[in-house]
Amino acid sequence: MTSLPRISFPAPETMNPEQRAVYDDIVGGRRARLVGPLRAALHNPALADRWQKLGALLRFGTSIQPRQSELAILVTARRWNSQLEWLIHAADGLAAGLPQPIIDAIAVARLPEFDDAGDAAIYEYTRQLLQHGLVDDPAYQTVLTLFGEAGTVELTAIVGYYSMVAMTLNAHRIPFPEEGTEPPLRPIGDNPPHQLTDMPAVAS
Repeated sequence: MTSLPRISFPAPETMNPEQRAVYDDIVGGRRARLVGPLRAALHNPALADRWQKLGALLRFGTSIQPRQSELAILVTARRWNSQLEWLIHAADGLAAGLPQPIIDAIAVARLPEFDDAGDAAIYEYTRQLLQHGLVDDPAYQTVLTLFGEAGTVELTAIVGYYSMVAMTLNAHRIPFPEEGTEPPLRPIGDNPPHQLTDMPAVAS
């Protein structure tokens, strides 16, 4: 598959006033730069504005710890084989305290060894939701017990939002910020690159 993007991306000097206002809001916030799906979303400034605000809330404004939020995002990125999403959030997860062995295991679709019950619950809830479109009662109840109703709603929203991010990155072939970056994810086994990746379940 070619790595060339399929659409153009507005540059600051060519943006209309509505696009530039959203761009300035993005780079002036905690993101500090414009990368990923918002480059495509800027073709519709109203969409980009609402997108970046929802993303900022789900990334920085939930009751889920950043380390566990990044864990859910990485499971999502691996499910969708989203190279740029993985590249960004593997680094963010490590910075947030997610152990490197957990990141490495998810990258190759192996079951991580979890020392924290909350990490295992986040992983299994996310895995089930992505692979089956629903979550069974034991996995749901575990997350509900550990993170409460608000946390369970937030986790589900994080998985849904970063699935949208992954699909946008994949569909438009949005490139890496740095030229020459090697794709961090490899197909699993004999899977073709376009096949969604399954992750192993946590033993009950």
